[in-house]
Amino acid sequence: MITKMKKLTFFVYHKEYENFLDQIRELGVVHIVEKQWGEMDDTLQQFMQKRTLYKSMLQSMYILAEKQPEETIHAGLTPDVLVKNYEDLQEHIQDLNQQLPIIDKDIAQMEIWGDFDWDAVRRLEDVGWYVQFYTCPERDYNEEWTEQYNAVIVKEKGGHLYFVTVTHEPVELDIEPLRLPSLSLSGLKRKKADTEEALVRVNGELKEFCRANYRTLESGNMQLLSDIDLLKVRLNSEEMAEGSVVLLEGWIPEDKEVDVKKLLDESGVYYEIRKATREDNVPIKLKNNAFTRMYEVLTKMYGMPDYAEFDPTPILAPFFSLFFAFCMGDAGYGLVLIVLGFYLRKKLSKSLRGMMNLVITLGIFTAVVGAILGTFFGVSLFDLELPDKLKQFMIVGKIGETTYDKQMLLALIIGVVHISIAMTVKAIGQTVRYGFKESLSAWGWLLLVVGFICTGGLSFFKIISEDVSTWAFIVIGGVAAIGIYLLNNIHRNVFVNIGAGVWDTYNMATGLMGDVLSYIRLYALGLAGGMLGGVFNQLAFMVNDAVGPAIGWLFCGLILIFGHSLNIAMSCLSAFVHPLRLTFVEYFKNSGYDGKGETYKPFSVVKNK
Repeated sequence: MITKMKKLTFFVYHKEYENFLDQIRELGVVHIVEKQWGEMDDTLQQFMQKRTLYKSMLQSMYILAEKQPEETIHAGLTPDVLVKNYEDLQEHIQDLNQQLPIIDKDIAQMEIWGDFDWDAVRRLEDVGWYVQFYTCPERDYNEEWTEQYNAVIVKEKGGHLYFVTVTHEPVELDIEPLRLPSLSLSGLKRKKADTEEALVRVNGELKEFCRANYRTLESGNMQLLSDIDLLKVRLNSEEMAEGSVVLLEGWIPEDKEVDVKKLLDESGVYYEIRKATREDNVPIKLKNNAFTRMYEVLTKMYGMPDYAEFDPTPILAPFFSLFFAFCMGDAGYGLVLIVLGFYLRKKLSKSLRGMMNLVITLGIFTAVVGAILGTFFGVSLFDLELPDKLKQFMIVGKIGETTYDKQMLLALIIGVVHISIAMTVKAIGQTVRYGFKESLSAWGWLLLVVGFICTGGLSFFKIISEDVSTWAFIVIGGVAAIGIYLLNNIHRNVFVNIGAGVWDTYNMATGLMGDVLSYIRLYALGLAGGMLGGVFNQLAFMVNDAVGPAIGWLFCGLILIFGHSLNIAMSCLSAFVHPLRLTFVEYFKNSGYDGKGETYKPFSVVKNK
């Protein structure tokens, strides 16, 4: 459900404003109304840039610290100093990484000439002998160079000759002499080893730096977030009476009104508190029980409800769990999810434990629904020698003498119920927001669809006679037609309403049929997962029979573990995506849910999660 909110407006004397902001931030329940004053303040823009930098740096540091940072916070280090030290280490590593390809290139060049001493070459120059290095295509080499310039071929490679000339004076051939590295081959190899050693050392220093300073930067980031919130509040304050009074607006939950009034009365500021109206852009705070609260993350993925809408989470929670379990369709897989959820609760951080509670809950639903659908790790429970009392709870096989599966019919029935609930929510929601007269069309469609379904069901099971059902269809259709075709908009001409009703009829006829058929995916995905699990079982025992009892059970176990692990992973993915699609598309569309509400974010002291 959506927490009731109240609008808070207060005037604060400018000299008491900063102290007052500290008080309401410590209280942590006031959602400040943000106003558009034009371009972003320069200071706020700088803070937001720092926030982006810190966030990116924290992510990198956490990985480099191997997800095990020290818990110590160094009070003497500021975030700016940490950023500079981190960037210096990164630049050093980048510089060393850039040096290695250059050294490798020099080594490759010097390997052609061998490991000679450049000091010896320079001593030859001192006594009047000049050594020059050349390369040219083999066809361009002039044999006369051997006599004229004491040319000596050092190596032939790839159709090129590498040679040196030894003369009393520098010579000028038709080709340019080579510029070789200033270090010898052995010197270059030592330089490469030293560079690689330095790279290992600096990488170690970076990891140690990240491990030792992660919490310090995280603390600085929290302080920055607090400063950003404070600056936003200041920017959303309006100075009045030539700056002597500051006006600020916000929202508070009704259950926190007493605490807020106490603070404001003690502060001596003038304030007004009023209830929210339909025109207000009220921030949304969801308030649900422990079970429903786990599914609020799915609601937030689509968008928070408007203040005048209903919170979809209480309906989303049971149906998403049912859809997930139907798509998994295997009781054994549900047990795996339960065990996995309890195991990860002990291993993961506190912020992720709530997600594991959701995994455990979905595992329980999967185990129960999987047992009803009669599948356990790909094995059909209905085909086992189980008591008939247990089998009578299983929904397996065909419908009577038809070729239709009971599970497929169950999926369609679930879809009809889900959409009927969505249409009921839409009709009630429009009545609450706009009044009964403005929602006659929604009530007409609800009466038509739900009334026809109920009447058809009662007639099918012989609860009512054929004559009664005929008159029921006529009466329901007639009453519904008044709302659909004549009163869908009481402010328009009746003929316009008839035309709009015909168009709505076309859209509903095509849309509802497609929406209901979409729920067949529940049956199809569950069937596919069960069949794939059965295939892995058959393959495993076929290998066992073929190999023999000695090592057959080993291969059989490996195939079962790998196959069912793969099947569980794929089933979980599809069991999350498709129920989400049925909720976001089929349910939200038919319930008229927009999801454009603003999340309640109280002005408070930012703390580490």
